[in-house]
Formats: sequence, C-alpha cells, structure tokens
Amino acid sequence: MSTIAPFSGFGLGLRRTHYQDFLESDVPVDFVEVISENYMVDGGNPLRILEEVRAKMPVILHGVSMSIGSANGLDSEYLARLEMLANRIDPLWVSDHLCWTRTSAHNSHDLLPLPYTREALDVVCSNIDHAQETLGRPMLFENPSSYMTFPEDEMTEWEFLSAMSLRTGCYLLLDVNNIYVSAHNHGFSADDYLAGIPADRVRQIHLAGHTDGDIKIDTHDAPVCDGVWQLYAKARGILGDVATMIERDDGIPPLPELLTELDRARALATGPSPTDGPTDGPTERIAA
Repeated sequence: MSTIAPFSGFGLGLRRTHYQDFLESDVPVDFVEVISENYMVDGGNPLRILEEVRAKMPVILHGVSMSIGSANGLDSEYLARLEMLANRIDPLWVSDHLCWTRTSAHNSHDLLPLPYTREALDVVCSNIDHAQETLGRPMLFENPSSYMTFPEDEMTEWEFLSAMSLRTGCYLLLDVNNIYVSAHNHGFSADDYLAGIPADRVRQIHLAGHTDGDIKIDTHDAPVCDGVWQLYAKARGILGDVATMIERDDGIPPLPELLTELDRARALATGPSPTDGPTDGPTERIAA
C-alpha cells in the first residue's frame, strides 16, 4: 500500500452555493473538499463543475456512506462507484468517517456510533483493508462527534483510532470540532485526546461550528467558536503542517465570510504554540 505525503494547505468544502465563485475567479484556497456521494454518478452538471474545479486545484473526496463499521461488510457497488470517481478526479486523498450508517437492508443516512471494543476494532480494520485494497490507495478516517457511549467500551476513542491506523496503515482526519463536542458531551479531556492521537498518521484537520446546549450537537451551521479555535491552535502545535479546512453544510454564508475564517486558521497555524491550560473540564470518561 502506498503512503500519503503530508500536504500543508488551507481549504474549504465546495458547496453548490459557491460553484460560480470557484468557476469564475481564483479563490484563495489550496484545495477543496467535496461530499463523495454527490458526485458518484455517470455524468451531469455537478460532476462537470467538479472536473473544472479540479483543473484549478486539488480536490479531496470525503464520504459519508461507506459505513466502515458495518458488521455486514462493505457495499461492493458503493466501492465500485467510489473507485470510478476517484480514478476520474485523481483526488488528493479519499476519506470517510469512523461510524456505521447501514445494515444489509437499511441505510440510516446518519453517522452512527460504534462501541470501542476489540471485536468492533476487528470489524473496522477488516473493512478498511477491503476498502483500501479495492481503491488501490490508503484512506483517511475522521473521528466522529458522539452523544452516547457504550458500557461495553474497552478503550478510549483515541486508543481505538491509534490501533486502527497501526493495523491497517490508514491515515486520520482529525475533526477538532468533533473532539470539542464529544469532550463536553462525555466529560473526557480534549488535551488527553490530542496527546493520545498518533500525530504522524494525521493528514487533515476539519474545523466547524456546532449548536450549544447541555449536549453539544455537531451541526456545521455556524462559525467556529473560540474554544474550538483554541483547541485547533494546540493541535497545530502537536501536528505541525497538515491540511486544514472549514466545513459549513447549513446556514452557508457568502464566500468572503468563510475566507475570513480560513485566514484565522492560517494565522493560528503560523503563530506560537499556546501555553494556556486545558480547554475542557473533567477528565473522567462518562456515558451521556
């Protein structure tokens, strides 16, 4: 299996609202990321636009339906369509989520949590091996946001991700907002999470907004909050130069507003490493 070289750029998720901006001008980003499933078709206008954008800059394919945690294995038709898209676009890399989304008969269209057990790790690693062998390339997998834990859990999320990447050779997409959300919801330390992730396997960071409350919800419909920016600065101090992007999937503002956020990410990435204390509260892992 080949390797994925580090890429130190700053990008945005390419959304329909901003198609014309990317087609008609030189948007000051280093890459874009798209939802793979929106382009896993034989033709049509969105795929044509994606090819035109790809001629200008690197593209990342980011999936939401691989269901890498599915006990029933992976959908061969899905993998074939993803492989066709990857061969057509030649992406910077292909990524998905550490979750499951479907059974053999039903697709939830949601990123559902996994128990962090040795049995689940075996299933996930087998599926990752299958996906990477089919695509002929290593993949990145993103840490989820979560709202519940399982009494059967045998390890922390960061321990699961570390073991997963070691066994399969996959890489990691570190969603800093998801760490912040889950740390609040479950009472673990975001600093412990960052310290426990294998830094050499991380190739990308996601930044996004969420909905506050007793339980924080990962909604991607708001600007990045100050707490997530602080955690991002700490992450960059540990990870060094990795690709960073802003995700916005709802309440999408005009492009200049997102570019201003991206400028803040650039500034924090080049600034001094933070020396302040923890960005979260309890260190006990508790069930929501």
